[in-house]
Amino acid sequence: MDIKQIFENNKNWIAKKLQSDNKYFEKLSDGQTPEFLYIGCSDSRVSAEDLMGLEPGQVFVHRNIANMVPNTDLNSMSVINYAVTSLKVNHIVVCGHYGCGGVLAAMQQADLGILNPWLRNIRDVFRLHRNELDAIEDEGQKYRRLVELNVQEQCINVIKTAEVQRANRQRNLKVYGWVFDIHTGNLIDLNIDVDAIFKEITSIYKIAD
Repeated sequence: MDIKQIFENNKNWIAKKLQSDNKYFEKLSDGQTPEFLYIGCSDSRVSAEDLMGLEPGQVFVHRNIANMVPNTDLNSMSVINYAVTSLKVNHIVVCGHYGCGGVLAAMQQADLGILNPWLRNIRDVFRLHRNELDAIEDEGQKYRRLVELNVQEQCINVIKTAEVQRANRQRNLKVYGWVFDIHTGNLIDLNIDVDAIFKEITSIYKIAD
C-alpha cells in the first residue's frame, strides 16, 4: 500500500460521504453522543465500526493487545471513565476474537520482554480457569476457550470500576462479552450473566453509591 494511496482513499471517502449527505461533516463536527463503548483488540483485521455495522459517532472505541482491562492501566481506566461519566454511554462491549495473537503468546512459555507484564494478565485468566482449560485436550479448542474466558474476565474488570457500578444503578448501563469469529465474520454473544456478576462483584468490590 502506497502512502499516497491513503490520501486518495481519503478524498474518495469524503466525496462518497458528501454525495449521500452534503452536511455529513458539518453534523459530525457537532460532537459525539455514542451509545456504545467498544473495548477490543488492536489486531489490524478487527475493525469495531465495520463488524458492528455502525458509523463514526455511534461507538467510542478503545483497543489494545488482547482487549484487556487491567485496573493498573490508566489508558483503559480513563477511557471507561470518560465514556461513562461524560459521554453517558449505556452499553459497554468487551470484544475478543478467535485467532488472537496476544492470547496465543500468553499460552507460550517464553520470555517476550516488555510484553511480559501485559501478557501476565492473560496468564492470570488461565490460572483462574486452569481446571477447565487443562481438561480440554485439543489445543485449538483450548485456545478458543481462553479467548472467551479472557473476555469474561475483562467484563468483570469493567464491572469493578466505580463509574460503571454507579451508572448501572442509576441508568441500567449494560456490559456485554462478545467474540468475533475471524474465520466467518460472525459476532458471537457469550451470553455472560452480567446481572449475576454485578451482584457478586459489588458484594466485594462495591466502591460507589
